[in-house]
Amino acid sequence: MLGTALILQQKPARALEPPAQRGATFVQANCARCHAVGRVGSSPLAEAPPFRTLHERYPVENLAEALAEGITTGHPSMPEFSLDPGQVDDVIAYLKTLEK
Repeated sequence: MLGTALILQQKPARALEPPAQRGATFVQANCARCHAVGRVGSSPLAEAPPFRTLHERYPVENLAEALAEGITTGHPSMPEFSLDPGQVDDVIAYLKTLEK
């Protein structure tokens, strides 16, 4: 009975706001092949940083311009891509959720 009481007292996981959810869907579809895109786990490609650590290097808002114009740097096998303004906002919103 005690175990049930503890489970009921735990807070449920918070649902992501729509922009962050769209960003999560985007990075899962386009980035998870190389990067760890969630709160846990290792990146499938060793030199690809986990997204949850990006804010430790610089403010993730600073990625907005690079995402819009096309990231051409990063790890050596990273493909070049660019996002439309809505996608940029969504990905930044998702990355901000990983800071908490």
